[in-house]
Amino acid sequence: MAYLLSAFIFIIFQTALLLKSAHSYGQAAHTCRSYCGNLTVDYPFAIQSGCGHSGYRDLLFCINDVLMLHISSGSYRVLDIDYAYESLTLDDPHMSTCSSIVFGNRGNGFVVERWREPYLNPTADNVFMLLGCSAESPLFQGFPGKHLPCRNVSGMGCEEYYGCPAWNIIGPRKVGSSVYGSGPPECCSVSFEAIKAINLTKLGCQGYSSAYSLAPLRVDGPHGWSYGIRVKYSVEEGGSFCKACEATGGSCGHNVKDFSSLCMCGTWNSTSNCDSVHSASHRRTWSLMDVLTGFLCCIVVWNLSTKLGL
Repeated sequence: MAYLLSAFIFIIFQTALLLKSAHSYGQAAHTCRSYCGNLTVDYPFAIQSGCGHSGYRDLLFCINDVLMLHISSGSYRVLDIDYAYESLTLDDPHMSTCSSIVFGNRGNGFVVERWREPYLNPTADNVFMLLGCSAESPLFQGFPGKHLPCRNVSGMGCEEYYGCPAWNIIGPRKVGSSVYGSGPPECCSVSFEAIKAINLTKLGCQGYSSAYSLAPLRVDGPHGWSYGIRVKYSVEEGGSFCKACEATGGSCGHNVKDFSSLCMCGTWNSTSNCDSVHSASHRRTWSLMDVLTGFLCCIVVWNLSTKLGL
């Protein structure tokens, strides 16, 4: 009888512990997912320390329910995150559009930190139209061993942009010749790939505009362009790790000290996935629990045996 009582108590105790651990394991998923306004912030991005891919650390901030992206060139409002196409849409309040031309070197342009370049760059169909650039600008002097002509990007460029009503407000336009012999044009359209950084100060420009194309169909003039900065992000080396982590109920994060990938499993962190750390941690935990359970069972059985005279 003592043996049956001992076995029964042991089974009840272990079952309770198993249910508790299963609950905590299920709660591990999506602990890094968060929201800012109407935007979902998920891997590879995060607004919590240690969450997301290390290449996007200290990048997004939620301020009064407005999601902001901060890089070396300045801060931008995040209008959209498209996880299917791996892209973000940004807005710079001091960027020119079809209805407003902003001079005075007030715009941010777009420059990312060198270590972040592999992860974040404007898309190939994003055109940057640089405005009011000086004759000494590298755009017209040419970069080392190469002259950089202004050209259209994805069917968008300055020739059409000059048709915007905002140009009627600031006065006559100086288009310039094909070799810039009569002075630089007021607008020079380039792709990000061509110059790698939109730094208005270094380029000697007074302002800029940026537009991107979302559809293969050509829109009807600059009035229909989508103004903003369309940025492509990439997480090639961390994609498989994160999928394995999430498949086992974890959230993808990184070590804040050495920036290595981590799978966050509730109260545990793993360098692989939650299955490995879950079982490993519980092998240690169950060993301790077994000792405690056995000890308690012995006391109970001893008391019962004494009372029953067994």
